[in-house]
Amino acid sequence: MRPVVFLTAGLLAVTTLSGCGSGETTGEPLAGPDIAPATRERIKDGGTLRWAVDSVPQTLNAFQSDADATTTRVAQAVLPAMFRLDAQGRPQRAPEYLESAEVVRTEPKQVVLYKLNQAAVWSDGREIAAADFAAQWNALSGRNSAYWTAHNAGYDRIEKVERGRNDLEVKVTFARRYADWRSLFSPLYPKEVTGTAEAFNNGARNELELTAGPFTVKSVDRERGGVTLERNGRWWGEPAKLDRIELRAVPREKRTAELVAGRLDVADVDAAQARRIDSAAPGPQGTPAPGGGSAAPLMGPGAARAGTPLLLAGAPGAGPADTADAAAATVSWAVLHGSDEKAATAERTARAKRAEAEKRFTAEQKGLSKFAVRKSLEPAYTQLALNGSEGPLADERVRRAVARALDREELAKTVLGPLGLPTDPVGSHVALAGQPHYADGSDALGGHDTEEALALLAEAGWKEGGPVEAPPTGAAGARPATSPSASGSPSPSPSARKDDGDATYVVGQDNKPARDAGEQQGGGMPGAYAPRGTAAPAGPEAAQLAKNGKPLSLRFVLPAGPGSESLRTVGDRIQQMLRRVGIRTEISRVPDDGYFKDHIANGQYDLALYSWPVSAYPATDARPIFAKPVPAADGSLVVEQNYTRVGTDEVDQLFERAITELDEEEGRELMRRADERIWTAAGSVPLYQRPQLVAAQRTVANAGAFGFRTPSYEDIGFLAG
Repeated sequence: MRPVVFLTAGLLAVTTLSGCGSGETTGEPLAGPDIAPATRERIKDGGTLRWAVDSVPQTLNAFQSDADATTTRVAQAVLPAMFRLDAQGRPQRAPEYLESAEVVRTEPKQVVLYKLNQAAVWSDGREIAAADFAAQWNALSGRNSAYWTAHNAGYDRIEKVERGRNDLEVKVTFARRYADWRSLFSPLYPKEVTGTAEAFNNGARNELELTAGPFTVKSVDRERGGVTLERNGRWWGEPAKLDRIELRAVPREKRTAELVAGRLDVADVDAAQARRIDSAAPGPQGTPAPGGGSAAPLMGPGAARAGTPLLLAGAPGAGPADTADAAAATVSWAVLHGSDEKAATAERTARAKRAEAEKRFTAEQKGLSKFAVRKSLEPAYTQLALNGSEGPLADERVRRAVARALDREELAKTVLGPLGLPTDPVGSHVALAGQPHYADGSDALGGHDTEEALALLAEAGWKEGGPVEAPPTGAAGARPATSPSASGSPSPSPSARKDDGDATYVVGQDNKPARDAGEQQGGGMPGAYAPRGTAAPAGPEAAQLAKNGKPLSLRFVLPAGPGSESLRTVGDRIQQMLRRVGIRTEISRVPDDGYFKDHIANGQYDLALYSWPVSAYPATDARPIFAKPVPAADGSLVVEQNYTRVGTDEVDQLFERAITELDEEEGRELMRRADERIWTAAGSVPLYQRPQLVAAQRTVANAGAFGFRTPSYEDIGFLAG
């Protein structure tokens, strides 16, 4: 889901950042969609696609606070969207619903005119019309608190919505200019859902009687854990190839077993599961397999040798170790034929168990050979967050020193290299490579430079030597109970797609608690992969710095769950990098269920790793993430979604200008300038774009790792023949 809280800032004078213009823009995404594309003629009609999701949604209303990623997936398949995203993350008009949509007037007020496709109807046959647009605006405008809405971005800027010259025209007049007007009315709900507060709050929680997409909602079964979508017979576009889509709630750690059993066709997987699937690919490893997808192995330390089980004994999903270790086989033979009958009996029992494991492993590999891993990069990035509300990191020079001490290229390679994905570090806080707003603004801060980091720390008064007071009793780096809290801001739960149950944290996508990814090898969490056993970076360690008798020590908070193993590996690498400049970090591993709510949202950390999704509308969606915190009446801070508590009036003003700038290129330039200043403030350091790994049956076409792109559900299906 998009960010759900917003801050209105006053207009202030803007000064230019001398010596720093926008960086190089990137024309193409680092990794495009990997969906095994096929023309509709190659796809058979009919069939049921079984698609793993993390949960059965608590609501089908995407504008409510407990909507989640499954809510979004259902909405994409069954509801109108005026604009969809292409492979570069750019909004494109959806011709099934819109003949055109454009700004027809800017003075005295901005007016957008929508011309609807005359064939577009709800599933009861009623035309999609201005009344549906007006009802949704009324529900989301923020003027009526009886509507339980999660956010009202953009809708709060509308003055009125009315019928145009005929039923196929909708005229939207804005009270305040809004550059991101294309983000509105996507999805669009029927007026029967948005027309009253009661209908909005409760009418779409368990069902959607009226839809207008290639599919309809047949059922939501929370007991059995699934949502069933059926082909919409009233759909006027290209008919859906599939008869139905079953969205099945399957925990991450159980997905391999479900794939093997033939109960799933498509599932997001972690790195360990992906390696297991690739090891089962038919033919020589690295040879493209039929049906699309990438059969090449995920390379890196721990990759399986050809002809041997991927995982050794003791690892999750492991095959029998004696097939990979000739020395062990020799020892086994010696024991079996030795004079110690008790040992020989035990060895015969062990051999029988290994034989059974071999048989089971072979059967599992046969089942997994039907699948391919489709890989891309999702529209989200992992960052190192620096809490600037108090302590050493309240000094911008110290934050900048931390950032300059990081080798972001090395961290990106650690995460993405073993997956065979591009390893470029992220250069922007507001967009990703390939998006129109993207430009690498990191030069505003500067790259990895240990000497410069040491100089910044010295300037801030942190030096080697001198007396150091003993730390207070208690947890290292623990904050007092009086630390500022995030008053007035919701605590978005980590979305289990970072992720989806894998305990890497993506903010703002849903309100579900993170779920463990189960046992994983080699760091099985999307966004923080690192092969098990990978050594920490080598390098000289600087003497610890101190100031006024206090050591420079920071509390680095990480989740403690089993699915966070690789995230902790990334944290360990960062810890080693900071030691080279005299900064000590005390890593505090905390329970997953309280990681965000109790630590990040409440400011109980110095350093932390979590992720932000990136949208096509950064002036709207990135604004609350970087808005300057403001004092509340009770003395706490209203931080919106800026959990680093680092913000400036200048950044707020640039966002305000960008959100009202209707010249698209000028708006992009304003966002690039805002990003440069966010880099300079060093409240967060983008590290890498998160990987997207999807296991798909080889005959499944037009589905997999979509990257930026909105899926075309009507084109998904099974290859014919």
